[in-house]
Amino acid sequence: MAQAAIGLRVKSGWATAILLAGPVQSPRVLDRRIVELSDPDIPASRQPFHSTLESHQAASGKAVKRLRRIVERCAHRSVTTLIDDYRNSGQDLCGAGLVVGSDIDPATIKNAHIQAHALEGRLFRDVLEAALQSNGLSSLVIVERRAYAEAATLLQRSEDELKRIAADLGRALDGPWRSDEKMATLAAWLTLASRKR
Repeated sequence: MAQAAIGLRVKSGWATAILLAGPVQSPRVLDRRIVELSDPDIPASRQPFHSTLESHQAASGKAVKRLRRIVERCAHRSVTTLIDDYRNSGQDLCGAGLVVGSDIDPATIKNAHIQAHALEGRLFRDVLEAALQSNGLSSLVIVERRAYAEAATLLQRSEDELKRIAADLGRALDGPWRSDEKMATLAAWLTLASRKR
């Protein structure tokens, strides 16, 4: 059986997951789903740093720590379920690729609101990486704005060709095939290709 990889487009509180199976030259999408990284019953866990922007600093720190633990627990549970489902269906998983919006250091951002976005992006990326690692999967991180350029180099195809293929791969599944799915597919494809080197 060909190896498979998981691609995840990380958002605040959730991620779009794609399961992509090889071979690298002609991969196919096997599954798409949403992975919850926050607790739907605790809305503040979707944007833990935003929810504390107006709070007193000491109270805010405690609230963020509590919300971070909730996020860690939810992400670990969701990722473990995802990986178990794929492994129990016979998939030979070689790793996961995460597409993130930015890799900027949140500490360098002066605007509190923009910094909250960056802190949340880093939080959800970190908890996903930790959950994947605890389930025995290594991960690579790709910044969205550089994803197609990096893929073009590794896969030795033009960016336009990769965009067309990423769009076409979604035809195998019912329902909409949006940018998040295409990015997660590209991340899974890069993961497959990088594991073959």
